[in-house]
Amino acid sequence: MMRRRTTLLTGCTALALALGATACGGGPVTAGGDDKALSGQTVTVAGVWSGSEQKNFQKVLDAFSAKTGAKTQFVSTGDNVSTVVGSKIEGGNAPDVVMVPQVGVLQQFAKKGWLKPLSPTTEQTVDAGYAPVWKKYGSVDGTLYGLYFKAAHKSTVWYSPDALAQAGVKPPKTYDEMLKAGHTVSDSGLAAFAVAGQDGWTLTDWFENIYLSQAGPEKYDALASHKLKWTDPSVVQALGTLGKLFKDKQLIAGGQKGALNTDFPGSVEKVFGPKPEAGMVYEGDFVAGVAHDQFQKSIGTDANFFPFPAVGGGSAPVVSGGDAAVVLKDGKNAKAGMKLLEYLATPEAAAVWAKAGGFLSPNKKLDLSSYGDDVSRATAKSLVSAGDSVRFDMSDQAPAAFGGTKGTGEWKLLQDFLRDPSDPKGTAAKLEAAAAKAYQD
Repeated sequence: MMRRRTTLLTGCTALALALGATACGGGPVTAGGDDKALSGQTVTVAGVWSGSEQKNFQKVLDAFSAKTGAKTQFVSTGDNVSTVVGSKIEGGNAPDVVMVPQVGVLQQFAKKGWLKPLSPTTEQTVDAGYAPVWKKYGSVDGTLYGLYFKAAHKSTVWYSPDALAQAGVKPPKTYDEMLKAGHTVSDSGLAAFAVAGQDGWTLTDWFENIYLSQAGPEKYDALASHKLKWTDPSVVQALGTLGKLFKDKQLIAGGQKGALNTDFPGSVEKVFGPKPEAGMVYEGDFVAGVAHDQFQKSIGTDANFFPFPAVGGGSAPVVSGGDAAVVLKDGKNAKAGMKLLEYLATPEAAAVWAKAGGFLSPNKKLDLSSYGDDVSRATAKSLVSAGDSVRFDMSDQAPAAFGGTKGTGEWKLLQDFLRDPSDPKGTAAKLEAAAAKAYQD
């Protein structure tokens, strides 16, 4: 299952312009210590990755082994990292390093006293190579515990160039233009959008893009920390904007019922599969991986994207997310784990996965030529250009009961809203009731 790893950025360079950007400077930095200094030691790493992501991360671990002599072992946790890692710690079998996909989980681990502060070497590399905001999200009470190694870019609306060309439409610049273009696509014979309503996390991403652009970053931050209530007029307005799409049966493949029965991979298939049902699908850069690996689409030719458009006169949003590496105190080889993080902080490590594909790094010292295609270079450039305007997805910052659990909280309430988008104010009230309970707990 594709995890929803989201971070929100705003005010960054348009992705289309990023193609012409020059590569970032900075050469490789060593992992710290002498070559082969860790011979005979094994570093255990736990993370949510499986399939091609796990395979490509293993290439990074293998490069670390070649440099230091350490062996590595990767353990896939599935999506519920917190529960799995907690049970391993209780059982006396804690991994040395965990790749954490949510800010809230990183904070939870730190507050439970599970984490070791990162080494001065790692901190210096982060200070030199990352926008300060990435350090902020990896820190708890001013101490750096997490290194953001992998990012996802989630303000990309993917489309079939053939479908848009047949309809005679060009990538839109505003949300209203996008809905208008969708009607033109629909008139040409395909639905405009495939919406993955069966996976509630995709609906939170729709909402967050709209909210950040329409309400602005200050209100976004306040809502993310629940200092602003979900009954605020800005939330009702954003739901109304989202509802314009949800209630328009001409725009959604299969209508609302069809969307609620479509999961994320299915939404990509409806645009790029053998029997297309829609011209566009909104989700992150990982759409490209599914389109390429499962449906043999050439990225940039058979499948392309435009930036999620600006809403209501605001700045165009950009959604990203990240996996942070942390070192557990109870790991049997935490010292070697710390050396792994010193390596992961370098552009040298990021370049290994960048070359393999399906990866973006927030490290601005990674040369953009390390990426294998123009689309990846464009999204990576957009990510690092955003600088300190990066904001993590609010549902990733929320208690899991509200922002990260299937069948409850925000996921379920937005699915209910997709089913019947007629009452944005009522939905906002239900969201506030669920949020108040979760934040109180």
